[in-house]
Amino acid sequence: MPGPRFWDPEGDRYGIPTYSYRLAPDGLVTRRQLRARGLRPGGQPVAAQILWRSRRRGVRAAYLYRLDLARPVRPMTPAKWAALDKALAARRTCPNCGRDAGYTLSTSLGVCVPCADAPALVA
Repeated sequence: MPGPRFWDPEGDRYGIPTYSYRLAPDGLVTRRQLRARGLRPGGQPVAAQILWRSRRRGVRAAYLYRLDLARPVRPMTPAKWAALDKALAARRTCPNCGRDAGYTLSTSLGVCVPCADAPALVA
């Protein structure tokens, strides 16, 4: 039997059915598991949760959805693909020199590596 700390299948203590890590019943999956199967929650409410203790972040939660109510992921339209390509190109374009760096620019530098390594011009 699982430990009593996060075991609440009726939802009396936490408001929704709660299970310990790796002990959720079949038919309940996380968003990530739905996505791996090409599915999405499709507007259904959270059916249950998994709680576990993390050394760094305290108590963590993963929400579970019913697999039988999940719907297929909507396909990307040409307009969505174009918008995604434009957004990714903006993340690769250096604001200093205007060139496509070929990689996503570091947010800490804010510019491409050659621009960051170039000595500052003294006026």
